[in-house]
Amino acid sequence: MRDAVGKALVELGENDKDMVVVTADVARSTRTIWFAERFPERFVNVGIGEQDLVDFAAGLALAGKRPWAAAFAMFMMRAWEQIRNTIDRMKLDVKLLATHSGFSDHGDGASHQSLEDIALMRVLHNMIVVVPADALEAYKAVIHLHEQVRGPAYLRIGRDYSPRITELETPFILGQANVLEDGEDVTLIGAGPILYHVLEAARILRERGIRAAVIDMHTIKPIDRSTVVKYAQKTGFVVTVEEHYPRGGLGGAVAEVLVEEYPTRMLLIGARGYGHSARSVEDLYRAHGLTAESIAKRVEEWLRGAKR
Repeated sequence: MRDAVGKALVELGENDKDMVVVTADVARSTRTIWFAERFPERFVNVGIGEQDLVDFAAGLALAGKRPWAAAFAMFMMRAWEQIRNTIDRMKLDVKLLATHSGFSDHGDGASHQSLEDIALMRVLHNMIVVVPADALEAYKAVIHLHEQVRGPAYLRIGRDYSPRITELETPFILGQANVLEDGEDVTLIGAGPILYHVLEAARILRERGIRAAVIDMHTIKPIDRSTVVKYAQKTGFVVTVEEHYPRGGLGGAVAEVLVEEYPTRMLLIGARGYGHSARSVEDLYRAHGLTAESIAKRVEEWLRGAKR
């Protein structure tokens, strides 16, 4: 994901002389170093100071530039007040690139694992929130957000773990979910790399006689309300799975739609608490019940109880 985003930023920089990339001393980790090497005059490292990062980017936007501000997701949240009072309140054209989200920074422990950022960004009135499923979708999201969106946006990606989910021809349309698998018994909605495990869980469920639809909800805000309602009506049961707390995250966003438009039985699967230092992302998925087998088991047991 980081590589895909870094390449997309360089490509955009070739054609947009007003594009500026700003980072908080994590250029190599976020792959914005590639932009710095190609366009040193349009790259700024503010040092370890995310509040400065956000306010500097806001100033660039007010001056007519088109900045991308990059930092680890967890530490980007240090600047939430600045994001709210400058970028979002004034609806500035600043794109926030948040890397190492969820459990992806597995080796550095809970202090670096961001499980609250979707909720914090989603609550802001003007902020778009995008969570790509894999490297291809991340690349497409960067291009789309820069070329098609004038205003604030939050792009959440992981570190390295990024199993292939989408294809070159898979569309990326902001606010329009992609249905990856169709089904009639239950709807599984995911976002980010965890979607790979959701797809595997759907295959396990199919072997057990349960036909699950799988939806890639890459845009958390604005959420695709029509697809959520359509599949709630079709299957009668909706499950959300995310590398984040369900409270305020994808689960909360889907629940808000359904409580207003089509109340439906829901199961919200996500982080069970803070993470810890681990050897791999998969170790943390196992600890939090986010493997394909764990997801399938929970869905099967929940459906069995819900239908009694």
